[in-house]
Amino acid sequence: MSRLTTCFDNLRAQQRTALIPFITAGDPTPTLTVPLMHALVEAGADVIELGVPFSDPMADGPVIQRASERALAAGTRLRNVLDMVKTFREQDKTTPVVLMGYLNPIEVMGYKPFVEAAKAAFVDGVLTVDLPPEEVAEFGELLRSHDIAQIFLLAPTTTAERIKRICTQASGYLYYVSLKGVTGSANLDVTAVADKVAEIRRYSDLPIGVGFGIKDAETAAQVAKVSDAVIVGSALVRQVETEPQNKLLETIPAFLRELRQAMDAL
Repeated sequence: MSRLTTCFDNLRAQQRTALIPFITAGDPTPTLTVPLMHALVEAGADVIELGVPFSDPMADGPVIQRASERALAAGTRLRNVLDMVKTFREQDKTTPVVLMGYLNPIEVMGYKPFVEAAKAAFVDGVLTVDLPPEEVAEFGELLRSHDIAQIFLLAPTTTAERIKRICTQASGYLYYVSLKGVTGSANLDVTAVADKVAEIRRYSDLPIGVGFGIKDAETAAQVAKVSDAVIVGSALVRQVETEPQNKLLETIPAFLRELRQAMDAL
């Protein structure tokens, strides 16, 4: 059984919602990423989404765009990210790690070399934002053969027909983008989120995580009531940008702990 399946099964048995933080690998420096991953787990993270920095992150708003720029300027590349996960696994063998990013770095590396390297690094899932289900066959088969989950995005505008198609190819969990726009957008409508999550549940038994717009503990708690996972990214990455680097291992886990406590208080 995969780490993702085990994680969600355990949470379901406890009637708890997963908390999935996103950080960009290599931001603000490559040496801080692994310690920060461990600190996130200690603060209550159930799964970690690790962003692979890319020069043209078109689904991301300015906060995560700048994070990619900082990480790239610090020399972080796809192979470095895989090395970070492998180092993380030396101490943590249970927390699932999902790589989230764009297809170009994977294509440059090559599908097969990437999947083999991801498996060797104990990556649990991959979410490629700009790889549509119509074009996923070769890459998807490689991921399945190496027991790596392929995670897809669903949006408020995703039609029922397309939801069905995506659900037949997805594994691990489904990532519902709660807003029309890029990461860090505002005006989250929790009622609309609940309605769309209910629609998606008609086509899949996979856990459904909700992201794009989780800014604080109150929002996290509201979304936790209607989903299987709360995904928070820009709110964390903004702290990486604004807080002193020597304080990040304190401030970011403290913020995540607030979200965890609010979610568990339901």
